[in-house]
Amino acid sequence: MVTKESKQRGRPRSFDRATALEKAILAFWENGYEATSVADLTRVMGIGAPSLYSAFGDKRSLFEEVVREYGVRYGSLTDRALQEEPTARAAVERMLREAAVEYTDPAHPHGCLIIHAATNCTSREVEESLRARRNAWITVFESRIRADIAAGELPADTDASALARHTSVIIQGMSQQARDGATRQELEAVADLAMAIWPRPARTDTPTHA
Repeated sequence: MVTKESKQRGRPRSFDRATALEKAILAFWENGYEATSVADLTRVMGIGAPSLYSAFGDKRSLFEEVVREYGVRYGSLTDRALQEEPTARAAVERMLREAAVEYTDPAHPHGCLIIHAATNCTSREVEESLRARRNAWITVFESRIRADIAAGELPADTDASALARHTSVIIQGMSQQARDGATRQELEAVADLAMAIWPRPARTDTPTHA
């Protein structure tokens, strides 16, 4: 005997999960976690609440998946720069320049979801999760800077901790400025100024005399 429950389990999903997830990313990115309601999500995702809960769990579970997927689709510029560039300076300069482009791209909400989604958030877990991700960036920056100090790419007296935090301050400030309407060119000018304070390695070659 085929029960109603078995029919429901075997019924194929009537929406594309990846497309619905992309719409959820854009909603949280634009409005933040707190201001995006389940009703908002079902409307933009084009699904009913039962389908949302069945496919993604509750709002917080959906947001956690959104954050992970955002990192894959949009937020990989930091990892990419650190992995592909030979020095911390080159990686940070590339990251800031790519951020100027990405944060002002008209194809999606401006700025960075990881930086802004917990604004005015009453969920301590969500707030702490995003804070931990942002602080992890500082740790990674500092580790790379210290490696360059050890390799002689940066002067021995470079304050790795302060330089790493400076980088984080700049990237977060660029994100906010993008949301406030700054253009790509304006953010690129900020990136130029940010890189101007980076210390240069001391010259180790001995000048020759005639």
